[in-house]
Amino acid sequence: MKREDLIDMLWFMAVAEERSFTKAAARLGTSQSTLSHTIKRLETRMGLRLLTRTTRSVSPTEAGDRILRSLAPRISEIEHDIEAVLEVRDKPSGTVRITLSDHALESVVWPKLQPVMKDFPDIKIELNANDGFINIVEERFDAGVRLGESLDKDMIAVRISPDWRLVAVGSPAYFQANGFPQHPQELVSHKCINQRQIRSGGLYAWEFAKDGRELRVRVDGQLIFNSSRAQINAAVSGYGIAYLPENLVLDDLATGRLVQVLDKWSPFFQGYYLYYPSKRQNGPAFSVVMNALRV
Repeated sequence: MKREDLIDMLWFMAVAEERSFTKAAARLGTSQSTLSHTIKRLETRMGLRLLTRTTRSVSPTEAGDRILRSLAPRISEIEHDIEAVLEVRDKPSGTVRITLSDHALESVVWPKLQPVMKDFPDIKIELNANDGFINIVEERFDAGVRLGESLDKDMIAVRISPDWRLVAVGSPAYFQANGFPQHPQELVSHKCINQRQIRSGGLYAWEFAKDGRELRVRVDGQLIFNSSRAQINAAVSGYGIAYLPENLVLDDLATGRLVQVLDKWSPFFQGYYLYYPSKRQNGPAFSVVMNALRV
């Protein structure tokens, strides 16, 4: 590939990622007309149509998408290598991008990273809250956070939290009006606050365990969320029983805003791990973040 082809490919990547010539031009620091001319020149040289253009949107063609998926991880590796070289200074600097769930963000990662922001002002941290399983290489994240049971084998994993459990909670007013469930299967006759799983699109089946016996219960109710904080607020307001990470509701349990039920059926799950590609060359900024998070 000629040097000019590589430069044009980088401009194509910007348009494909932004899905907009206007946004890509601003990102690249060039004019929209120059960018459009460059892409047309690249398509002519390759004999391929790389982008589908309409009056409202821009999207990669099948050929363009294949090139983007092939090129993006390689460019990301080059950027990481260059960033690692530039970060060799008196103070670590650079941007670290991490994808994680809202529970991991609120209960583990953000509390540990707050001192880092103060101690290392040249480090920038992007935390992308998403409960789905994202390909961190393709999406150009430096790392991700997952439970130990769902880690990919080709990743390096660093434990960043102890094991934790889910607990069933509701408001005192709700239980006074509807009674206390004594067994997980009784939840089917209660109003429950459901959680939509981003990865599968389905509703989470509540997992219980006791004396080696595992049980899954599909509950029903008026409300469905994909945010733990929203479920807590709904439970406190009396809209039903929610099944939430214990550490997120400790304050509400202590003040009596929430009451826990089915305690002996609440199982523990493996803690969170920070994971990243085994081929990644870690710069000083990433090492600072990783060391702050590890248990």
